[in-house]
Amino acid sequence: MNATQEVLDAAAKIVADFGAHKTADYFAGFAPSATFMFYTHTERLNSRAEYETLWAQWESQDGFKVHGCKSSNQKVQLIGEVGAVFSHLVESQIEFGGEVSTIHERETIVFEKSADVWLAIHEHLSPETATEG
Repeated sequence: MNATQEVLDAAAKIVADFGAHKTADYFAGFAPSATFMFYTHTERLNSRAEYETLWAQWESQDGFKVHGCKSSNQKVQLIGEVGAVFSHLVESQIEFGGEVSTIHERETIVFEKSADVWLAIHEHLSPETATEG
């Protein structure tokens, strides 16, 4: 399998696990040192553990649950043999406070290959503001 397909597969697993609200499997797609930038959160999260804490807080305080997630307009840009940037459009069904909303976002995930496994080391999420081709 080529590197581009390996990255696409790693990204597809993250999207599928997120969409199924498989929390442990979802977080397993990220390196422990991964960082996260979300437009819905005021500060950068500097580790997977910080994001896991925030996720658990959303669940316990806000009734957070993911009901589905679809990825489209995917692109992989390889950086040498061990780095890749994955970008795509995301449509998610997210529940907060008993209300399910459909959210359209743009996402970039940076992957690093270590021990023959592609793990996400950075995720950046922003609202989808325009149709992209």
